[in-house]
Amino acid sequence: MAARDLRGEVAAYIPELARVDPRQFGMAVVLADGREFATGDADVPFSIQSISKVFMLALALGKLGDTLWNRVGREPSGQAFNSILQLESERGRPRNPFINAGAIVTTDAVLDGSTPREALGSLLRFIREAAEDDRIHINEAVARSERATGHLNYALAHFMHAHGNLRHDPDLSLGTYFHQCAVEMTCRQLARSGRFLMNAPGAPRLVSAVRVRRINALMLTCGHYDASGDFAYRVGLPGKSGVGGGILAIAPGRASIAAWSPGLSRQGNSLLGTEAIEMLARQTGWSIFG
Repeated sequence: MAARDLRGEVAAYIPELARVDPRQFGMAVVLADGREFATGDADVPFSIQSISKVFMLALALGKLGDTLWNRVGREPSGQAFNSILQLESERGRPRNPFINAGAIVTTDAVLDGSTPREALGSLLRFIREAAEDDRIHINEAVARSERATGHLNYALAHFMHAHGNLRHDPDLSLGTYFHQCAVEMTCRQLARSGRFLMNAPGAPRLVSAVRVRRINALMLTCGHYDASGDFAYRVGLPGKSGVGGGILAIAPGRASIAAWSPGLSRQGNSLLGTEAIEMLARQTGWSIFG
């Protein structure tokens, strides 16, 4: 049974995440001029989970360009992040790269011409360069825990493989995907790693300005699963959540924001993290809508 707290429920279906204390909270902000601010448990490492999909998408677009969109869509799903319903009606093509099925396809695309070790090495190098921190790593215990319990992800992968939209053996693609989700970071590291999406002077230039805009657009419309519209309404910033309790939000040209609190809403988004970023956006006036 999920661990319960007024702040929500931890992701108990992944045993390693079920052990995390839901009372923890951290937040970090990196401004365009390089200044950093942090509070709470901002230096406690946590599993970034689906936030890793942002970085893997950047790699996939760099490798395949817009041909990636032949295999995955760019529309909100309106379904749970691990739902198989739309895959069945849409012949194995996921709605967007941030639901699980879409992220598995994106990871499968990055695997073309690479081994899982090479693909994960590319991902870690990208994140470390973005954050300017070589200490970022993959938590092997979390990866093993996900692999042992990821039955719904196996179902998604095999369904897409049956429709020809997964090019590698599902075990290979999923093994890479589970390790990708097990990247471990602190709020400070995560906020720093998001600077390449700010499109601000002095921020790391890891992808083109055009791709930065497109990734941010997808984060706004799809980054919080079937609560993406609510996050856009309340916060007004592109953001990507993970069931580890983390959220990465971007104020274009101004700041990269990371919040972490393990208690989740029923849609799989950090309850306290969402509230904290909403308060920050309201008090600073940061919103892409003016």
